[in-house]
Order: sequence, then C-alpha cells, then structure tokens
Amino acid sequence: MILENIKMSWTNIVHNKMRSFLTILGIVIGVASIIALITIVKGATGEVTEQMSSLGADKITVQVQETPLKKGLLDGDIKELEDIEYVSGVSPTLTSKTSIVQANHVMQDITVQGKNQIHFRKNVDLVEEGRAINKFDIESKNKVVLIGTKIAKELFEGRDPIGKNVQISGVNFKVIGLLEKSDSYSNDSTNETLIMPYTTAMSFLQAGSVSNADIYMEDAKYSEEVTSGVEKAMNQAFNYKNEGYSIMNMGDMISSINEITTMMSLMLGGIASISLVVGGIGIMNMMLVSVTERTAEIGLRKALGAEPKRIQEQFLLESVFLSLIGGVIGLLLGIVIAFVVCSIMGTSFTLSVTTIILGVGFSVAIGVIFGYEPARKASKLHPIDALRSH
Repeated sequence: MILENIKMSWTNIVHNKMRSFLTILGIVIGVASIIALITIVKGATGEVTEQMSSLGADKITVQVQETPLKKGLLDGDIKELEDIEYVSGVSPTLTSKTSIVQANHVMQDITVQGKNQIHFRKNVDLVEEGRAINKFDIESKNKVVLIGTKIAKELFEGRDPIGKNVQISGVNFKVIGLLEKSDSYSNDSTNETLIMPYTTAMSFLQAGSVSNADIYMEDAKYSEEVTSGVEKAMNQAFNYKNEGYSIMNMGDMISSINEITTMMSLMLGGIASISLVVGGIGIMNMMLVSVTERTAEIGLRKALGAEPKRIQEQFLLESVFLSLIGGVIGLLLGIVIAFVVCSIMGTSFTLSVTTIILGVGFSVAIGVIFGYEPARKASKLHPIDALRSH
C-alpha cells in the first residue's frame, strides 16, 4: 500500500508541473541560502582564525606604555617573566625606523626590530636563507641583521646578501639571514624589515628598556595560569598601576572569535530559514488546494475501503516529496554559490556535514510540518460528503 501511495503522490506532483515547480522554488531558495551563507561565513571566519592562530595561540603579548616612573621593561622584568611557571620563553621587542645603505644604494624608513633567539625558535619559518639570531648574538651584542626580501632586492640587485655588510647610521652590520617573503596585504609584513639582536638594538637605539614582550607558554592550556602570573609580575613592576601596561592573550582572542562566528552562523542560518518557512507556507497552500480539487477522488477511495491513515499518508508523502526535491536542489545550488563566492573572496571552501544535514533536514521537516494539516484534513473527509460535493 505504501508503494501505491508513493506512486500516486509522485504522479500528482508531475501532473501539476508548474504549480509544483513554484512550490519547490521557495524551498530551493531557503536551503540554498542556508547552505551558502553558513559556508561562506565559515570560510571567511576560518581564514581570520587561521591568521590569528598563526600569530600563536600559545602566546601572550605584553605592551608597555611609558609612565613617569617607568619607561618600559628592564632586564630584571624580563627575567621575572621568564621565571613564571609554564613559560617556555620570553621574546622582547624593540621597534624603530631608520635608513639603510649598501654601496651607493639607500633605503629610507626601514623598520628595525630588536628580537632574541626565542622569537626565531617559535617562528621556524621566518628565515628563508642563512641563519637566525642565536643566544651568543644576544649575549655579545653582535652587529648582525636579517633583512626582508624587498631590502635584499633593492640593495643587492640579484646578488646573495648573506655575509655582506650594510650600513645603519654609519655602523656596519653583517647580513646573516634573509627573512621569508610576507604576503603583500599582511599587517606583519617583513619585506621591508630588518631584525637585529634586541641587546644590540638597545645600545644602537640608546634605549634603556623595551616596550613589548611576547611570552610563550609550554602549552596553550596553561593560558589562565600564565596570564595570572604575568599580571602579578606587571603589577609589581608598575607599582600596581594598570594603566602602565596591557596584556593580550591570543588564545582568548581566538576563542572569542570562534564564539562570535558561531553566533553569526546561527543568526544567518535563522534569517535564511525564514525563506524556508515561506516555502513551507507555499507547500501548505498547494496541498490544501490539492485536497479541495481531489475531494471526489478521496471520497471514492474511502468508499472503496481506504483507511484514513492511508489517505493522510498519501498527502503527507506528496508534501515531503516536494520539500525533499527542493532541499536537494537547494543543497546543490547553495554549494555552487558558496564555492564561487569563496573563490572570489580567496577564502577556503569547507562544506561541513552538519550544514548539509541542517539544510536538507530542515527542508524535510518543513514538508512534514506544513503538510500535516492538509493531509489530516483529507483523511477526515466523510466519503458521502466528498462524493456529494463532486
């Protein structure tokens, strides 16, 4: 009997092609919107999260603002930070601008950064050629630098810069490494940057302290403990004046971004679901019209002994067929739209199983919910009244 109901439901859908198409269209738009919006948002936010993660989920950054009593972090303060439990290393940073000379070539407004060996140990892909700064360079305040790709291209014109000297404010520095090329749009681009030992930078820039330090944890799971230890050390260093420093925890920022993106996905999915509800109303309208048109057929089937639940089953199956067809077409259309948009935006295209289940499952649920009342109405018709109305 179920096979007969399936056949009759399908025949009725095919028989009313235009009406079925318009009814299915609402479901298609709804499902396609859900699939496309959620996938695009996940791709875009995933790109942001990946970039944030590349900065280090196991890293806490301390930035110091100069106060009347303290200009920045001293060697003793850095030692205090290194001694905090679960801290694997501290990388202080000095930053300035300068000009650089090599033979007759001059480059202005070059970013100079003072770093230590910890920075390169934690960023293993930073050096393209040559070597990184080591502990001996820090202790001996060696006059060595690593330069960005744009500096190498303009000053050395195709020659290998490793082992050559450059002049910074009249002082010779030996090039020991070439930094990996950065994306042109990156805010942390190193293409026009040179990095020297931070101890050398302190002497060269005549700075008695540093204003920034990256604190690396043994594991990101110790974030809360390390952050508490850093706050305690900074409070002591700045005489419990919080305005003297700020602490940025990358792990917490990534968690916050993930929470925001989840909320955005749910919100956009909810908005897109409105069109599914509209499609469901269309299904209900079509099924009510269908029941009215087929009153005589229903009456005849009941007069021949068809049970009410079989009549209800037939109309419910028809409703589910309409929504399922719309759901599958909407799924395929949504995937295509999401793929095209992600390609244009340059973000990753990742289609999750959850999104597919949500889109198609919701469409089937719409078919059942909005098809139930017309199906129940059909099953409740009295055969004599149905035949008489014909």
